[in-house]
Amino acid sequence: MTTFRVTQTDAHSHARLGTFTTAHGDIPTPIFMPVGTAGTVKAMLPTMLKEIDAKIILGNTYHLYLRPGHELVRQLGGLHKFMVWDRPILTDSGGFQVYSLGDLRKITDEGVTFRSHLDGSLHTLSPEISIEIQQALGSDIMMCFDECTPYPADRGYAAKSLALSMAWAARCKRCHGEAQQTPERLVNQGQLLFGIAQGGMYADLRKQSVEQLAEIGFDGYAIGGLSVGEPKPLMFEVLEQTTPLLPQDAPRYLMGVGTPLDLVRGVAMGVDMFDCVLPTRNARNGALFTRRGQLSIKQAQYRDDPRPIDEACVCYTCRNFSRAYLRHLFMSKEILSSMLNTIHNLHFYLDLMSRIRNAITESAFHEFHAAFTREYVEEEGA
Repeated sequence: MTTFRVTQTDAHSHARLGTFTTAHGDIPTPIFMPVGTAGTVKAMLPTMLKEIDAKIILGNTYHLYLRPGHELVRQLGGLHKFMVWDRPILTDSGGFQVYSLGDLRKITDEGVTFRSHLDGSLHTLSPEISIEIQQALGSDIMMCFDECTPYPADRGYAAKSLALSMAWAARCKRCHGEAQQTPERLVNQGQLLFGIAQGGMYADLRKQSVEQLAEIGFDGYAIGGLSVGEPKPLMFEVLEQTTPLLPQDAPRYLMGVGTPLDLVRGVAMGVDMFDCVLPTRNARNGALFTRRGQLSIKQAQYRDDPRPIDEACVCYTCRNFSRAYLRHLFMSKEILSSMLNTIHNLHFYLDLMSRIRNAITESAFHEFHAAFTREYVEEEGA
């Protein structure tokens, strides 16, 4: 069954419009996916996510494995039922979280042994274990277990890391295939599996990675190992080299990126799917997105400002509350501050993707891209 189809392409860039079919619904692309690491998008009720029209959200294998445990989630009907979310879910494999543990982990050909950040207990994640956890969670899209190549990394390390990730990708595909032969063990029999391209900042290694993943064959392809500390121009150089190499008939997912400008530029390079903690994390820190850039709601200039965050925005927060009130909530450390700020920031990101899709539909993405780049001011270091 074909799960992805491109319905329109842009004449001036690699931007494309598509529909991605999953067991819990169709996803229009390009799309942004809010991050719900531990089975919740922080400060958001599931009903709030539907009100801002989130089509798909993320969960995380590492965190849900450690707490509350994937077998408990399986017993309670899978992650969709556990968190009361009937739309698609993508689960990250846990590879990036293990990478982030630094000295608390040990990598071998078999997998990764690590100590829990919660209590120091010893655990092992392998390609097979990662897939088994994601099968228990019942996500619609599973990610291959990989090693996220750090930055900087010399060519020798990047090549060795790539070889490990590709071997693990083959094992993930094999494990997924074996499970499909015994569907009674699956919470969600329609689970899809994405491969992840690695290779550090080396164009030829990235090409090798894409070729090996395509040979194995996956339902979608992700670009990993970016936004890990490298300069932004280098990130886009690697992205521009890598994205066109990915199979045309499958969704392309840029992992962990990024700012609004990153999303617009990524779409122009042919990316279909994005995720990032930026809108939710920034919301809790009082950094709010507008069409001209971010504003910090804690600044004194907003103490008596009667305007909404963004006068062009139609989210619940902007329709009802002033900057003055939002500043008061933030300075008072009220829980409602995180909720209202998160509603706005996620609405901003999802609305941005909707505007991008409309621009591609109307053959006007080139003009949209130019106007957004001209008007949106990105903070240094963002």
